[in-house]
Amino acid sequence: MRHFDHLSPDQEHQLFLHPPQPVDVDDDPALLAVALGATLYLPADRPALSSDVLRQRAAGVLSVVLCLEDAVADHAVEAAQRNLVHHLRALAASGADGPLVFVRVRRPEQVGELVASLGADAGVLTGFVLPKFTAATGEPFLRAVEDAAVAAGHQLRVMPVVESPEVAHLETRVASLEGIRALLARHRESVLAVRIGATDLSSAFGLRRRRELTVYDVRVVADVIADVVNVLGRPGDDGHVVTGPVWEYFTRPERVFKPQLRETPFRVHDERPLRTELLAEGLDGLIREVVLDQANGLTGKTVIHPSHVAVVHALSVVAHEEHADALDVLGAGGGGVAASSYGNKMNEAKPHRAWAERLSRRARVFGVARPTTSFVDLLGAVTAR
Repeated sequence: MRHFDHLSPDQEHQLFLHPPQPVDVDDDPALLAVALGATLYLPADRPALSSDVLRQRAAGVLSVVLCLEDAVADHAVEAAQRNLVHHLRALAASGADGPLVFVRVRRPEQVGELVASLGADAGVLTGFVLPKFTAATGEPFLRAVEDAAVAAGHQLRVMPVVESPEVAHLETRVASLEGIRALLARHRESVLAVRIGATDLSSAFGLRRRRELTVYDVRVVADVIADVVNVLGRPGDDGHVVTGPVWEYFTRPERVFKPQLRETPFRVHDERPLRTELLAEGLDGLIREVVLDQANGLTGKTVIHPSHVAVVHALSVVAHEEHADALDVLGAGGGGVAASSYGNKMNEAKPHRAWAERLSRRARVFGVARPTTSFVDLLGAVTAR
């Protein structure tokens, strides 16, 4: 798989100094987790599920989660599970180059049931998303996935979702996160990334953010995200890739605040209609939240609408200036400090090294933009298709 492989060779050459590199399901998990990008959630009861998945792959989606949990009504779970098996078999039979496919299950037993039902077609599965994950509930899910991997004959990755009240509430948060960290350490080879369930975390306080606000404006939820990154997302062998929480809006409401996109970049790059379209769809809030996700140590994002994918991926491309800084830092093996090659900041080799290594992984899977390429150019090229 390769990000932006739906662009023409001419577009790719024009936009990228270093184009995205292919990523394989057997690559280093830290690299594969970054390559998830915008992970699109689809309810498992959709009538045309397999064709929906393949259509979204053609539009640039590299990872999907087919959901049997909150996206499906309680009374419809059994029918949704049968529908899911049918369409997973159709995906396998198609032989098409699909995205990474994960299933979000409700209970541990569903993992084995799905793999047994798929039989020889279980190879279509990349892994499972584990909901309401805590140290108490997580062990049965993890064991079920590892047993299913033996039955399927290939490794199945897990992405636990941190979203329980024990994590949301201050008095139990630290102990809960420490328990999750210890549990994940015992199953390290299975864990691909940690996901954050911002909707459930907000629910613990009876809250829901407006479109004009990012999750970081909802302070009680922002505090939880900070602690999740602090405990589970540290650099090094003990940390995990932590993905950005869901953006749950996809239609235009009446605005309370001014738009959050400056007009100048769109005017300079002759993309005023693109700015108008983004504002009409209310995607300026998503753009701001993705930037804040990255600033707070999160990678990629959960999305629920195809229009969100291009925004997340365009913002994931590494800017030429950032890449130059990372190369300077990684090239200074003996430490020290120096002005950046752009002459506008200080690069310290030792304190900035973990950042540079992380940025290099993103550069490999999403590419490095040319010095003249902006986010506006990238988004314009993707949305013009």
